[in-house]
Amino acid sequence: MWLCLLLLMAACVPATTSSPGIKGRVTRSALEYGRRFGLELLRSLLQKEHSVNLQGSYQAPLLGRLNYTVPQIHIHELQMNDSTVDFAEDVGVQLTVHRARIQLSATWQAQLGAWQDSGSLRLRIRDLAVAVLLGLGADEHGHPSMWAAGCDARGTDLRLEFRQGQSWLYNLLVPLLQRTLRQQLNKQLCVEIQKGISRLQDSLKDVQVSAQLDPFAAIDLSLLGQPAITKQHGDVGLKGEFFGVHGRWQSPFSAQPVRLPELQEPMLLVAVTEFVANTAAFVYFTAGALRRNITAEMEHFPSRPVELHLWARRQPLLSCHPNALHGALFGSAEAFVVLPNATRVPAFLLNIDANVTGKPTIAGNRLGGTVGLRSLSVVQVMSHVGPLEVGKLENMLKFGLWLFGVPWANKRLRPGIPLPTPHGITLLHPRLSLHEGFMLITTDLHYEP
Repeated sequence: MWLCLLLLMAACVPATTSSPGIKGRVTRSALEYGRRFGLELLRSLLQKEHSVNLQGSYQAPLLGRLNYTVPQIHIHELQMNDSTVDFAEDVGVQLTVHRARIQLSATWQAQLGAWQDSGSLRLRIRDLAVAVLLGLGADEHGHPSMWAAGCDARGTDLRLEFRQGQSWLYNLLVPLLQRTLRQQLNKQLCVEIQKGISRLQDSLKDVQVSAQLDPFAAIDLSLLGQPAITKQHGDVGLKGEFFGVHGRWQSPFSAQPVRLPELQEPMLLVAVTEFVANTAAFVYFTAGALRRNITAEMEHFPSRPVELHLWARRQPLLSCHPNALHGALFGSAEAFVVLPNATRVPAFLLNIDANVTGKPTIAGNRLGGTVGLRSLSVVQVMSHVGPLEVGKLENMLKFGLWLFGVPWANKRLRPGIPLPTPHGITLLHPRLSLHEGFMLITTDLHYEP
């Protein structure tokens, strides 16, 4: 369940009119799979030493008022075999434990008039029921947050044994003390759970909502909108926008709404929109990263090296369709003759545009794919060496890309790149499909701490 909570919290931020670049859905299958991790989380919050400072009193017949204090308890055993986890509509997630068993020890101090005593005790509860409602939200910066929206703990089958001090006397009073102790213990269990959730919330304040990918670009993973939680699933949204490392330029793109299919079997559905790819292309283009200079020998200048400057004159555009990814590339190539004194003399300038298609693939935790060339055109912009045989050059480029360029690219694309997943999580039987405007990944999850 803890895994599912992390996924759900990825969209718990104040409402906004923007659509997410990345949208996910956690289903009941994922919630059920994560239930045992939620139990482990609950056990880790409780199964340790707690400073509780329980205080109370009892009017003992013939003896007077007995005041007692329990400063610390230590939970040794916590068995929670019967439990359920459900979406709490518009709130978060509820974990309910039935017929749990708990065994703890504690130190105690007692005072009866001027007489004082101290010792230890053992306590067992065999029918403990705990219900925790976990609310999910976020701060104004898009960091996830959580809080205890509700907690109830009830245990009736209580066995108490005093040790040390005048334990024989207190054990005689156990039947009379049990009700008061049971009420206080039920209340204190929720207090400790709430403290644990508060500690988790404090750690979430340091969660990074952006990541630098290279010297040019970073991606904004801040969270958009409240989670749309129903009884069957929880939908989440991340901004998913690339931005420049050295300047945050206003992107001309905006994410479009995504409607996820109604699927019950996969644990997780993730839609990555074309907005993500286009903001990436915009950032790299604006930052000047889509440039390259190469030196080559050319037929027109057999005795002098030629330096070729390649760059994108417009940002690349990508669109997603059910049959394939379509990309439009707009490039320019300018040739310079390098003189003996290192002076570069312009020779000619060409515009080279291409349309490509892509087929993404997924295997395990790696995203790969293949590309193909649909069309290519070459236009002469200017020439200082006379007219160029543009048609011949275009055919040579097409043949070279078909024979060498596309196979070279596919060889490197097929192995794929690792998908960013939380530590210990692997994708199980992932599937990838293309839709109008977005790519959809559906998968089950496997977690190993």
